[in-house]
Amino acid sequence: MTALSEHPPQASDTPIAPVPTAARRRWLFAAGVPTLLTGLHATAYGSWIVDDAGLSFAYARSLATGAGPVLQAGAEPVEGFSNPAWVAILVVGRWVGLFDRGTLFGTPDVVLFPKLVALLCCFGIFAAMYAIANSVTARPVLVTIIGGAATSAVPSFVIWTTSGLENALFALSVTALAAVLTCAALDGRLLVTKTAVLAGLLAALAALTRPDGIVYAAALPIAAALTVTWPTVRPTVRACALSLSAFVVPTALYLLWRLVTFGDYLPNTARAKEQGLPSFAALNRARELADYVGLLPICIAVAVVAVALSRPSPIRTAVVTVLVPLGLAAVGFAFLRPDWMGQLRFATPVWPLAAIVVTLSAVQVLRVVSTRGRVVMVTLAVIASVSAMNLFSQWHNAFLNEPTVGVCNIAQNHGYLFNGYADILGIREGTLLAVDGGGTGLTSRLRFVDLSGLADRHIASFWQNDDMSGLRDYVLDDVRPTFVKLFAGWAERERLALAEDPRFARDYLLMFTGAPGGGEWVRRDVKPDHARLEEARLWGADGWDLVTGRYRAGEPPVWWCGATLRPTPFRDRSPAPSPMEGS
Repeated sequence: MTALSEHPPQASDTPIAPVPTAARRRWLFAAGVPTLLTGLHATAYGSWIVDDAGLSFAYARSLATGAGPVLQAGAEPVEGFSNPAWVAILVVGRWVGLFDRGTLFGTPDVVLFPKLVALLCCFGIFAAMYAIANSVTARPVLVTIIGGAATSAVPSFVIWTTSGLENALFALSVTALAAVLTCAALDGRLLVTKTAVLAGLLAALAALTRPDGIVYAAALPIAAALTVTWPTVRPTVRACALSLSAFVVPTALYLLWRLVTFGDYLPNTARAKEQGLPSFAALNRARELADYVGLLPICIAVAVVAVALSRPSPIRTAVVTVLVPLGLAAVGFAFLRPDWMGQLRFATPVWPLAAIVVTLSAVQVLRVVSTRGRVVMVTLAVIASVSAMNLFSQWHNAFLNEPTVGVCNIAQNHGYLFNGYADILGIREGTLLAVDGGGTGLTSRLRFVDLSGLADRHIASFWQNDDMSGLRDYVLDDVRPTFVKLFAGWAERERLALAEDPRFARDYLLMFTGAPGGGEWVRRDVKPDHARLEEARLWGADGWDLVTGRYRAGEPPVWWCGATLRPTPFRDRSPAPSPMEGS
């Protein structure tokens, strides 16, 4: 008898409730506990929604209101999002009145709705873990809670699943794919039509949630190749063809829509981020995953998995199968360009898959070792957990001390602030050149020109070709924006050197600078009188003080942008007050 097995029920142990009802309760409890833990962990990050999520929000608003796939109504169609499946969910949320309309239960729905959907996806992730555990262990509830609790303790997982971005949906599609493949492999159904089609569709969902999700099209072919024998060659080829066909149909339809709508086969974001073809040297980035957890926990986990793989058993089959999407998740993470946002934003599927692999492997090892061996294993598990939690605490504190810029911050620093500048200077129509288009696209009355290129195909081409001289010429000679906003900490500021160009000093007046190297400028040909210019400068300083005065390092971010994010109407010499003033 092993530590995770259970005695066969006697007649007196037979539950009164029907078996399906009891099984449903176990499933709900197993998935519900780690979902609750994830939600509790997420409260530590307050009402933070990353500004990149605001891009998806703005596109969802435009699509839902009939303005088309644009960041702002009337703008040129540009695919400034790379997560169409997630945007579709937001569109539906707005259609049914749950998103971008006001408040839900007293909380702004732009905060609450994506977080609730994310937690629902997390429930699905843990339910998939339960399905895997239920197929090979006698106590799947315990296994799921252990693996799920480990997942919910990872700051990277919780931060990004509840960030407003697509991470939770992406991790759900990948974890569900792992569950389908694992259960099918254990039941001898890996090559049947239903499994192949479902695997292909889940891979397609992953690809339509994030571009790197395309790697999961290889999941079923790889899993099938691990078990192929000469008599099963033909069924294996057929299953792989069916899976790839199920993957290709929805992704090809979206690609066709992209070509017709945007005239490009790649999302504009990929071009702006200079994402090139992957190289094997990029695989070294997988070390970042180990660094995040710590060397000691990784070594112990690898040893446990290695021991579990050394003995034939159903658990070994399950572990090998889950390792397929886990390996693809690590490869996908490594091949993407490093992300400036930190906390391993592109690694979200890795955590639940790794957790279930290690937990199942531990179950297998506990079955075969002696009592002394179990004591050693439990001791090592405690040591590894303490070590990992210590490192997680450091990552947690690092994020709270310097959270990735939020949509509410950008709504204030770009949208409301520059709307006020325009009001003071009497500018009814104008353009704003800046980066961080989420909060800007949701709140700016000015036409936003995305200097990062995410929502601007012309600027994206300059970044893709590393043509900084051409980009400066385009901005200063062709676009000639009314306002310019540069962050001192923007990673590409020195590379672009826009403010250092002699034409910039010739054409622009500085209104405010909060930190050396950054600032806010207006074109000289606006010809503001001295009184208005000084009033605008005071407005900028007051706006800066509002933001810096509210920021508290080490504390959960607070939402102070009001119930809705909307452009303020033009008010000559009398700008609308910032929502911060009433919060």
